[in-house]
Amino acid sequence: MANIPHVVILGGGFGGLSTANELRNSLSTSQVKITIIDKKDWFMVGFAKLWIINGTRTFENSIGSLNELPKKEINFIKDEILAIDLQNRNVKITSQNISYDFLIISMGAILAPQKIPGLIENGFNLYDHNHLSDIHDRLESMESGKIAISIMGMPYKCPPAPFEASLLIDSMLRKRGIRDSVQIDFYSPAPITLPAAGPEVSKQILDLVNSENITFHNSCKIKSVEPKKLIFENSEADFDLLLAVPPHIAPKVIYDSGLAKESGFIPIDRDCKTPFENVFAIGDVTSLSVTKTMAVPKAGVFAEGEGITVAKNIISEIQSKKEFKLFDGKGGCFIESGRDTASILEVDMFSNSKPSTKLTESTSDNLSKKLEFEKERLSKWL
Repeated sequence: MANIPHVVILGGGFGGLSTANELRNSLSTSQVKITIIDKKDWFMVGFAKLWIINGTRTFENSIGSLNELPKKEINFIKDEILAIDLQNRNVKITSQNISYDFLIISMGAILAPQKIPGLIENGFNLYDHNHLSDIHDRLESMESGKIAISIMGMPYKCPPAPFEASLLIDSMLRKRGIRDSVQIDFYSPAPITLPAAGPEVSKQILDLVNSENITFHNSCKIKSVEPKKLIFENSEADFDLLLAVPPHIAPKVIYDSGLAKESGFIPIDRDCKTPFENVFAIGDVTSLSVTKTMAVPKAGVFAEGEGITVAKNIISEIQSKKEFKLFDGKGGCFIESGRDTASILEVDMFSNSKPSTKLTESTSDNLSKKLEFEKERLSKWL
């Protein structure tokens, strides 16, 4: 009997889970062996973080366990990925070396607050699950003052999320009756709110935050953070509470293996292939250019789509079929308004060779769809 091909997936996020499930739903254990490796044993849909901040959720109620994967005949190993040996086709983890026939790198982006001097001492990390309940407590005890939300590097995960955070924080303060005593400022290094979505949608997002008296400051490139003060390249700003989106980098093992240049991401095309045979990269760890100045945004829904594309191509290869798929670049992000409604940012990155984006109306139905999106992923993947 021929050896059963081993697909090794690094990372148990949107990309890794969608790939593994697509493979397993199409191929039996006698056709393919699947292993996911991740240093944490839980999965969370990123937008649940905002619900932990506003107190409608806890961390425990927002995660699914990767330890459920073996029930689906998908192996799961909780361990640190130390090295990727592309020449010898194996992955080194603390406990062992694992050889692969197909490798899918879906390790996501790493938050790097240390890149901004003074940030760790003087601000909270809006994207770090360890900071969420502290942020919640600070917002609940605040009576007056200035909140600064600052994007400190591009690209970053889930481009609409910080704007959503500002709207949900506005809503929390309104419910406590202290919104008029708190100033909310939003600082971005970009010239418009959502460069990846283009000028029209950016204007709609700007109008949305402005309508809640949140001030957007564009082209604010951060240099450092001091106690209660942001130092930008051309200006300064005061704050009482700082919620930062820190710079994102790829994991160190990605540079060590030569898959990406220092602090950059793995460059891919729509086939998600790397220059190494049977090695694919998907999701936030990658950079997929759409135009000279634009790449596919870092968001779970795109990692999921790329994962399904890669899985289908691996299935074709294992079954010796000639079908070949390219990632279609379609996806959507929810933007919650803080008024029990949400809109959907519909994206098609490769329509007629240029991205098209559209923002739907904000409705309560879309907010239900957001909850459904999370529930569906957790139940079908785990």
